[in-house]
Amino acid sequence: MPLNALTGSRVRERRLALGLRQAEVAKATGISASYLNLIEHNRRRIAGDVLRRLAQALATEVDALEEGAPDDLAEALRAAAQEPGGERAELERLDEYLGRFPGWAGVTAGLRQRIGQLERAVAALNDRIAHDPHLGAALHEVLSAVSSVRSTAGILAETEDIEPEWRSRFHANLYKDSERLARGAEALVTYLEGAEQDATAGTGSPEEELDRWLAARGWHLEGDAAAEAEALSTDVARDMARRLVAAHSADVKHLPDGAFDAAMEAAEGDPLRVAARMGSSVLSVMRRIALRPGAVEGLVVCDAAGALLLCKPVPGFRPPRFGAGCALWPLFSALTRPFQPIAAELVMAGRNGDRFAARAYAEATFPDGFAGVEVRQAGMLLTPLAGIASAAALRVGATCRICPEGGCPARREPSILAGI
Repeated sequence: MPLNALTGSRVRERRLALGLRQAEVAKATGISASYLNLIEHNRRRIAGDVLRRLAQALATEVDALEEGAPDDLAEALRAAAQEPGGERAELERLDEYLGRFPGWAGVTAGLRQRIGQLERAVAALNDRIAHDPHLGAALHEVLSAVSSVRSTAGILAETEDIEPEWRSRFHANLYKDSERLARGAEALVTYLEGAEQDATAGTGSPEEELDRWLAARGWHLEGDAAAEAEALSTDVARDMARRLVAAHSADVKHLPDGAFDAAMEAAEGDPLRVAARMGSSVLSVMRRIALRPGAVEGLVVCDAAGALLLCKPVPGFRPPRFGAGCALWPLFSALTRPFQPIAAELVMAGRNGDRFAARAYAEATFPDGFAGVEVRQAGMLLTPLAGIASAAALRVGATCRICPEGGCPARREPSILAGI
């Protein structure tokens, strides 16, 4: 059942949540109770004027009744369905679930995200136990001290005719070993507490913590971003934030606000033309465009391995934070052709078919000169578009696992939405 056919169900759920009777809402809307009953059971379409009056009577927005849950919530539930046990989920009724129970849908998506965070925390702790040299050294010190204490105590307990001089030596050794054991145990506890805090401080992963911090700031780095970055809970997240803030500061220095705004207006927002006018790198211009206060553009930056370094989402486009993105993104085409601009119109596969103007560009640098290696990065700037997609538009997804596009030639793994 299409989501827009569930407007009546959302009207009913909203009315029941407010504790209102059908007759009360019908009177406030200026329609009969019987007609409202048909609407609530999705047996009558709702005219625009009636929908506006219903939204007013129910103290909500028209969009909340007409559109229902946002796309990212639907994507989160589809991702939850790929977890063990998710094969029993009725994905063909997902729209109905979102329309009738948006609150429960949000709770389910939130729980899935929290479970993922805890699983990654457990994996991180297991990895530390298995491979961390500091943890291994701490455990070795404790076990060594325990063995020494046990050996000395055994000699004292089992040998009755020890000379006083040797007994004093054994007592001194026992005291020293017990002190060593106490210090080792204290160091081990301190280390484990720090490791647990790093892994379970509610961050899930450093990348997620960085994204939440940026989202809380509105995806801009003005003001005291450098000081706020130091409050992040993990060393990795702080390091990533410092590097991003440093890059932004360098971008602002080379592209100051006044000159940048003037160049943007003169170049009609074209990153290549802005970079040429101001003698800057194209990726710096892309970051300045996307990380301005109130910017509507999205931005994805990757390294030469295709790993996503920066992922600023926009409504309708949410790149995966873990795993690979869609192979059809112009980002990856640009990565193989540095210094060659690539522009494309994108249509997101799925129900809404959100459109974007994508501009991708890759740059290569040689920080260590001729004797060093090439460091390559690519960026893709996304500008939301309105209206109907053109025939030349490229259909893309977020990642194969939750992409509904059938028959995609670039698919690398089956979609959990196959057959729906």
